[in-house]
Amino acid sequence: MARDPLRAAVVRARHRLTALITRPTRTTRTARTTGTARRATPTRRTATAAPVLTGTGSPPHPYLRALGLFAVVLIGAWLGLLTVGSVRTAVGPMDTNMTLRPSLTGGTKINVSPLGALQLDSHNAPLRLDVDVDRLDPVRSQALVQHPERFSGLEHDVTRDVASGTRDLALRSCVAVVSGATALGLVVYRRPRRALAAGGLALALLAASGVSAYATWNPKSVLEPKFSGLLSSAPSVVGDARSIVTEFDVYQQELARLVTNVTKLYDATSTLPVYQPDPGTIRVLHVSDIHLNPAAWHIISSLVEQYDIDVIIDSGDTMDHGTAAENSFLDPIRDLGAPYVWVRGNHDSAITQRYLQGLKNAHVLDNGSAVTVAGIRIAGTGDPQFTPDRSLPDQAQGAEKMAGIRLASALRDQETAGTPVDIAVTHEPAAARETDGTVPLVLAGHVHHRQNEVLKLGTRLKVEGSTGGGGLRAVQNQKPEKVRASVLYLDRPTHRLQAWDEITLGGLGLTTAEVGRHLPEEILDPATPSPPPPLTPSPTLPPTPSPPPSLTRSPGTASPSR
Repeated sequence: MARDPLRAAVVRARHRLTALITRPTRTTRTARTTGTARRATPTRRTATAAPVLTGTGSPPHPYLRALGLFAVVLIGAWLGLLTVGSVRTAVGPMDTNMTLRPSLTGGTKINVSPLGALQLDSHNAPLRLDVDVDRLDPVRSQALVQHPERFSGLEHDVTRDVASGTRDLALRSCVAVVSGATALGLVVYRRPRRALAAGGLALALLAASGVSAYATWNPKSVLEPKFSGLLSSAPSVVGDARSIVTEFDVYQQELARLVTNVTKLYDATSTLPVYQPDPGTIRVLHVSDIHLNPAAWHIISSLVEQYDIDVIIDSGDTMDHGTAAENSFLDPIRDLGAPYVWVRGNHDSAITQRYLQGLKNAHVLDNGSAVTVAGIRIAGTGDPQFTPDRSLPDQAQGAEKMAGIRLASALRDQETAGTPVDIAVTHEPAAARETDGTVPLVLAGHVHHRQNEVLKLGTRLKVEGSTGGGGLRAVQNQKPEKVRASVLYLDRPTHRLQAWDEITLGGLGLTTAEVGRHLPEEILDPATPSPPPPLTPSPTLPPTPSPPPSLTRSPGTASPSR
């Protein structure tokens, strides 16, 4: 009799130790309990403790458990933000809806329907701030128009409204992500402790994202916005950053007109006011690689009108085969409304060049020749290759390099003669690189994508994409090639590049439009020293600073012509 209690105690200790090691799942425990209930005896407590060692009773891997918890936290937090993570607030005369959204790149997106959207590279964090402008309040808008003196305090009011909305959004977002993660954790795990752990992890992730956004906050991102939507309104919205400072009184009046017209737009489909260009800025439209696309002329004509362009520079490949039958395609150049400076591309023949030389409004540059248009000196050379003619050998990079060397020599001759060149133009980027140190700015095309780079000796190289969207052959591609052009803003006294707008349109069958403003680095940060000028200034001209280093550098090498 004495051995039975001792044996029972040993069995219980062994079973408890085994249970701690194996931790059977709920299904195993249920099956064991069911079996125990069937064997209800005075020793039921001992039988119940006995584990059922099966394959399904082994616990999941710790990494899988952690990954599952992380997935529950992310999904729950996202659902919480979608459900209750937004704040409606008034910002100046506008009623807005502010929301945090998961994102890989961060930033801020301001949606102004139906005009389009404004994207700012404001911060780097896994959260993006979306601001939807629902409407302009007519009462507050008219109050600004009727009392222009209130514009002097508008900046303070807007800053206060944004700060207040951001605080409310941060608090509501915390509640949203914690509630969402906790609720989903309770549904998945059915254990309060696991659910609370999911809510705490969600709060920790949100706090880490907030710290990352604060650490990478870039207040100067407003100087390089990216617009999408109505192309015709983009110049009015972008404006000129320097004029806002020097002509603030004029901008107060223009802002009043803007508010009035945008209010009418929401009420009666009105339009934005006509853009007033800065008379102190020379505007150059850079186009390239039209490739016989007739739609390009309509786009160029619209840009000339909208941006009040002073001169158009075409870096070649206007044609596709360079035959005489294609020459009539060039006739719209006479009516574009601005002087047209052109260099030959590898798809343009000598026949094409001779026809262009006879057109009114066109200036053909070759072998380093130069012309002064709109107050700036431009020199260029044609491409030595003519690739549609397959009977000629392809000399490739060697011929392009020699053409660039001859152009650089011509630029030095111009400097010696007291007529320094402001912009050089070639078709191939390989030729353009040979002009480094002899000119502040050199333009090229050929590769059908943008490049922006400051070369070793201080010359800025800007390569434009295809203004013709790759030409009519673009229909052969799986996706339409985008239409690209750039507006360059040059300071009138120094002829130096001050800013540029990159215009990107959807290709064939698409109607999207984007305008991105870019500024040289020393304008964003005046403390940044400029590199030494690439040329010794002429004795008759005051010294001028060299072109600034590029903010964005597009990778990529020249690809064969399309």
